[in-house]
Amino acid sequence: MPADPLSRVFSALADPTRRDMVARLAVADATVNGLAEPYDVSVQAVSKHLKVLEDAGLVSRSRQAQRRPVHLEADVFDLMTTWIERYRRQAEERYRRLDDVLQTMPDDVDTPTPSTQTGAPS
Repeated sequence: MPADPLSRVFSALADPTRRDMVARLAVADATVNGLAEPYDVSVQAVSKHLKVLEDAGLVSRSRQAQRRPVHLEADVFDLMTTWIERYRRQAEERYRRLDDVLQTMPDDVDTPTPSTQTGAPS
């Protein structure tokens, strides 16, 4: 697994089952058995998915009496949001510059037709 935290998070979220688990944990904490219910996989397979999410810092497990609920660690999303936001701002700035260039261009530029292009047969 990649060493830096952001790569671990994106790698963990690359799997659709893990993304679905994260979406379900965003609503409420759940047990491993509860998380396993909608999938046609073993509880052990779900535990492996949770281990990947846990290693990425996306979830944690605690002990409440006999239960071991899985909890979504929302702070990790701040790391992702910061990274995504930086590139979103850069893309918006590029589009703003393109808009500025397009606004300086004349609106009535003639588009050459095939018969008016140089070198085209008449």
